Amino acid sequence: MPETIAAQATPPGQGGIGIIRISGPLAMQIAEKITAINKLSPRKATFAKFYDESDQLLDEGLLLYFPAPNSFTGDDVIELQLHGSPVIIDLLLQTCVHHGARLARPGEFSERAFHNGKIDLAQAEAIADLIESGTETAARMATRSLQGVFSEYIHELVEQLIQLRMYVEAAIDFPEEEIDFLSDGKVQHDLQLIINKLDEVIDKAKQGSLIKEGMTLVIAGQPNAGKSSLMNALAGNELAIVTNIPGTTRDVLREKIQIDGMPVHLIDTAGIRESDNEVEKEGIKRAQQQLQQADHILWVYDAVNDPDHLSFAHANLPENIEVTFLRNKIDKLNETSLRNEAQKQISISAKTGDGIQLLRDHLKKVMDYRGQESGEFLARRRHIEALKRAKIQINNADKALNEMQAGEIVAEELRLTQNALNEITGEFTSDDLLGKIFSSFCIGK
Repeated sequence: MPETIAAQATPPGQGGIGIIRISGPLAMQIAEKITAINKLSPRKATFAKFYDESDQLLDEGLLLYFPAPNSFTGDDVIELQLHGSPVIIDLLLQTCVHHGARLARPGEFSERAFHNGKIDLAQAEAIADLIESGTETAARMATRSLQGVFSEYIHELVEQLIQLRMYVEAAIDFPEEEIDFLSDGKVQHDLQLIINKLDEVIDKAKQGSLIKEGMTLVIAGQPNAGKSSLMNALAGNELAIVTNIPGTTRDVLREKIQIDGMPVHLIDTAGIRESDNEVEKEGIKRAQQQLQQADHILWVYDAVNDPDHLSFAHANLPENIEVTFLRNKIDKLNETSLRNEAQKQISISAKTGDGIQLLRDHLKKVMDYRGQESGEFLARRRHIEALKRAKIQINNADKALNEMQAGEIVAEELRLTQNALNEITGEFTSDDLLGKIFSSFCIGK
């Protein structure tokens, strides 16, 4: 029998209303002891007085009862709505524990809903994404994911894989039926349909991931190249100190901005150069750490004092991360902004703002961002990784079919493709991954 859990479902702190959620086999019994009401009406708000374990009145408010299995978690659920005093809420939670509940872990209500088959893993993650949504677009897409739009795509792909696996494995297991699936064209046709559908889902998921996760954009360059001015120009605010003294930025500065609805985690770093100053050396060390975690790097250089950006040769940037070169301070040369796609270079003036819109358009192109209306659902990085693994496995199956004529390998690669997709909805997921996912949720959800 599962334990009964309880937690505050509203944010901590004072408020007009505080809500305590109780879920589990003892939920109804605990509610009856707290309220002295012997019979609860399902799905109806009932006015009640709330008492502690010594039968002292704590507060009064509303009680809601959702019997299993027609509740969020799939177990009996009680919600107590009272005045939003942190003291009263804490006393009532202690009373719940006294009567047999325990305090819930972060995300435990959603985890129970997942284990009871009320939602799949992608929908459970959408709950957290909806709560954390920073834009209207992200909130709408999280709602679609919660309603099962993303999961429907995955279930459709899995069903197509199951049908193809049944055909292939039957042909392998019953060769006397003389099904020559390697040359009859059916497997190749069905396999290509799955590949095309998977490519479509990957494309939609990438757009959804961009709107949820955004891009991590690290600004780097030598001291006094104009990195802080660029950060201020992109953010539209005076966030970083700007002076003519090289090495002003000693620590990592962060700001979250949006480019046409795409979240951008903007990071300004210390100028990269040889230095004997211990504080500056630590700033450079932190800059190098941020560069390793970037989705994209903006290398800013001084068009006047370093026209050939020779400083870049000694920067020791990560080889696997794309770099855009920003030829800054063109206002001093009386030049106008220009984008050179071949050299991945943009001439700008961070001081005057000339070329900043060119840079914004370039960043959208770099990330293949097609606007707020291009995505159907939110996706996380783990979803993208699972889809990428599925793509590798299905390509291996295609190769085994067309180049190797190896039916057993085709069957195995199709199985691995299905497993990768099932990780998204949680049908094939390790307990460690589940624990990591749900522990990131807020308590009471």
